[in-house]
Amino acid sequence: MSDQQSYELLGFDNVLLPVGDLGTAVGFYERAGFTVAFRLDEAGIVLLKVGAETPGILLRQEELLRQGASAERPREWPAPRVWLEVPDARVAARGLREAGVELLDEPFPVATGWTVEIADPWGNVLGFTDYAKRPELARRP
Repeated sequence: MSDQQSYELLGFDNVLLPVGDLGTAVGFYERAGFTVAFRLDEAGIVLLKVGAETPGILLRQEELLRQGASAERPREWPAPRVWLEVPDARVAARGLREAGVELLDEPFPVATGWTVEIADPWGNVLGFTDYAKRPELARRP
């Protein structure tokens, strides 16, 4: 680990894909062979299993960004997100800031712990997430 990097990447967390409708999305992905691990309609999310690991593909219902846009794919659509597990997302946020990387927002709470996100110059979003609230799911205690 470099002197500047004050956090460690432990592995993938989830790959987040924006969808316009959870029911339609679940139907599509089930037809494609995916199994639903859990579904939280009130939070607008569904986790699809990928192999035996807990991380998977997280479908996240997004508000349409353009009035009148198609429910399937508006012209302006949020970028997919790739989240990586770190021991502490708030420490990662400090390390990213110190390295001159702009955060999209302050670290925010998620079901498993905390997450902070960054975007590359092309709009690809990476999240650094921890399992502070669910340590039994973490790669390391």
